Amino acid sequence: MEAVTDATPPTNSPALAAALAAQDVVAVAYALRNEVMIVPQLVVNGKAEQVRVFGREGTERRMLLLFSSAENYARMVPDEVDPQVMVGDAQWLREFLTVHQQVLEMVFFDIAGPHVMQAAPADLMRALGPLPGEAEPGQ
Repeated sequence: MEAVTDATPPTNSPALAAALAAQDVVAVAYALRNEVMIVPQLVVNGKAEQVRVFGREGTERRMLLLFSSAENYARMVPDEVDPQVMVGDAQWLREFLTVHQQVLEMVFFDIAGPHVMQAAPADLMRALGPLPGEAEPGQ
């Protein structure tokens, strides 16, 4: 990882970590709307190319893994020399879920621990609410 400066995005979300530790669904939703999340990236030829999703063998469905810190992701992939991540926010997550909702089965948070939670993509979309300027569904 690179050195952290004032211009470097944070590589953790204290609010998300605290919400996961409390297993508080409302606090997780709040953290996702107002802070950042750490998103694993797929490394191809030494470059982080795209969001890394995971799947079960024999199925087309995929799982998105999000983390409260880059360290928690590194714990999940201990054999990777330089695990790459990006920092996502609520708008990024909403757009990613919208584009990939047909293949995403589940979203897991801090799957390697210490406090794992999961949510269905549709539930996350409801928790994230509308984009700025959009009306709530049904209004």
